[in-house]
Amino acid sequence: MSLVKQVIQTADEELRYPNAGEIRMIQNFCRSGEERIRIATTLASNEKYLVDRGSQRFWQRCPVTPSNSGNLRKTTSCQRDQGWYIRLVAYCVLAGNQQPLEEIGTIGMKEMYRSLGIPIANWAQAMQAIKEEAIVLLGEADAAQVTPYFDHIIQTFS
Repeated sequence: MSLVKQVIQTADEELRYPNAGEIRMIQNFCRSGEERIRIATTLASNEKYLVDRGSQRFWQRCPVTPSNSGNLRKTTSCQRDQGWYIRLVAYCVLAGNQQPLEEIGTIGMKEMYRSLGIPIANWAQAMQAIKEEAIVLLGEADAAQVTPYFDHIIQTFS
């Protein structure tokens, strides 16, 4: 849910109009629209690059993992999921909040990985590596928009 929808829904549930602070939040959200679209587009167009670079960084830190076992199917599956998380971060940037992560879910994924025997700590490390690559790609100013969402994912897997 976007910040705008969230503000309107909250005000409606409380049977009131949005207050001045909420209106300012919507104004700021609208002003930052082009920036958020640019950042989300950069993430989308560089998803494969981020996954590839993040995987290399991760494998340097954790060389013995299911994703680096020589089993192409495992590697492809892990990298597909890493791309899925980059997409979720882009959705959050567009929405202006972490609701896409909460609605689409990371906790269910954590339980799925656990049931498949995939080391959860590895996911936290892999997402940390991708976050680091995203910071390099985006630069510090734009990266400030994405790091809270990567941090949420990393925290879920920690």
